[in-house]
Amino acid sequence: MPRTGPAASLTLTEVVRHPEDEQSDLVKLVTSQGSLVGRLHPAQGDAAVLWVFGSGGGLGGPAGGLYSRLAERLQPAGVTSLELDYRRPGELQGCVMDVLVGLAWLESLGQRRVVLVGHSFGGAVVIGAGALSDRVIAVAALSSQTAGTSAVARLSPRPTLFIHGEADEILPAACSRDLHARAGEPRSLILYPGCRHGLDQCRDALDRDLLAWIEGVLAATP
Repeated sequence: MPRTGPAASLTLTEVVRHPEDEQSDLVKLVTSQGSLVGRLHPAQGDAAVLWVFGSGGGLGGPAGGLYSRLAERLQPAGVTSLELDYRRPGELQGCVMDVLVGLAWLESLGQRRVVLVGHSFGGAVVIGAGALSDRVIAVAALSSQTAGTSAVARLSPRPTLFIHGEADEILPAACSRDLHARAGEPRSLILYPGCRHGLDQCRDALDRDLLAWIEGVLAATP
């Protein structure tokens, strides 16, 4: 199996996959240093979105299952989605490596163009992983922390999107303003008044805006 990181210290050794429902499969990516659990929404095209959650890990995403919702909407357009949990949630470097494992597996399935999306702590994870992988064509960070995001400028000229609720009680919207200021072009910033860290209060607008951005990025990067 392919090496997955700059230190070549984490390898994917086995994939266990079984159907969850008509739209998705549950997967376990077995590595040389433990296993990752994920949910795959397979599609026929060469594009994919890889989604990760916050410091507690898990699947589904913020705003009442954002990741699963948008994955189902992208699937008919030929876009595969992989929701990925971490081996050791909250350990930034290890979680970055987890995303690189997921990227390597998606490439083995034929997905050569991948958008990364992460929430909260996961924003730092996708920024770090995006800076290390040429498979990544764009990165979106939702309600992101700024710790561990020194690589954000290195994502350019790939598009970046920063989304934050202005009533975030965990990480202030200033975090996304800072990331946007440090990122290179093309970059976008969306702030939702009255929306908290979990983005539940702006669910409909978030679904609309993030989906439109992903579709636009994929259309512009054949």
